[in-house]
Formats: sequence, C-alpha cells, structure tokens
Amino acid sequence: MVIVPGVRAADYVVITKQVEVDRPADDVWRRVGDYHAISEWMETDCGYLSGDGGVGTVRRLLKGEVIEIMIAQTPRSYTYLQTRGKLAVAGYHGTLAAEPIEASRTRLVYTLFYDQKAFAAEADRRAHRERLDGRYQQFLEVMKAMAERGTGESSVAEAARPRRRLRAGESRPA
Repeated sequence: MVIVPGVRAADYVVITKQVEVDRPADDVWRRVGDYHAISEWMETDCGYLSGDGGVGTVRRLLKGEVIEIMIAQTPRSYTYLQTRGKLAVAGYHGTLAAEPIEASRTRLVYTLFYDQKAFAAEADRRAHRERLDGRYQQFLEVMKAMAERGTGESSVAEAARPRRRLRAGESRPA
C-alpha cells in the first residue's frame, strides 16, 4: 500500500432532485435544456466566455462570480464542472437531464456531485447540502412550469408558491 502524505480521502455527496413534466421529453428539453437557459430558470445573468453551448462551452454566472464548463452532453442532458464559485474547491459537478417516461411525460433530473471534505466544519457541510437540496428542487419546479406553460410562469418565487386545490369542474385561470 502506498500512502501519499497530504492527500485526504474524499467524502462525496450526491444530491438527486427530480420532477415529472406533462410534456414530451424533446419539447421539455427544447424549453429548458439550452446551456444558457439557466438565466431564465435560475433568474440570473449568464454569458458565454467561450464556446457555442456544446461541450467545452464556458459560461459565467452572477457577474463572473461563478464559472462553469460543460464537460459532457447528450441529446437531452449536459454535465458541467464549476471552476470558480463557492463549490469549485469541492469539485462540484451538476447534470441536468430530461428522461422520457412515456410519449407525453418527462422526468427532469438534476444531479449534483461534490466532495464535502472541502469544508472543514460539519455546520458548513450541512448548510451547503441543505441549500443545494432546496434550491435545486425549486429550480426544477420552475423548469416544469416553463415547459408546461410555454413562456408563462417562470420565476422561482412563483413556481414555489403553494396553489389552491381545484374543485371538480373548476379550471385554473390562464
């Protein structure tokens, strides 16, 4: 056994969030799957530093506080690595995917992956996990609303707001 001094064992965290959407997978992906669409569903600025939205594209978010590079892509998914931002030190990766359930239904899946040992204090580890867990479920709810309603409701606050249950024969206002 070879032991390298100064090398720590990783403690990887995987967070998987998902939501079902009442639209075909290709339609959902066209609406929310563009690498730049994060500007709409996260309600933040986004610009490309290089690339055209495919593998190797580098995007900047939050006025350059966050830099992410797309490292993998399929027809209905992409994976990125954060190289600048709060989680860059932890090797943070994210994958967004649209998976067909049946012809007219899709499962949007967001998988987050990082090494929590990058944060020494247990309180910091817990805070990062709780923040990511809640925020990315909200983002998926926004994407669901975007995909099901076209260009309608798309803000984080609007999608997260509780809705009154409809009575039999009642419909939601447009």
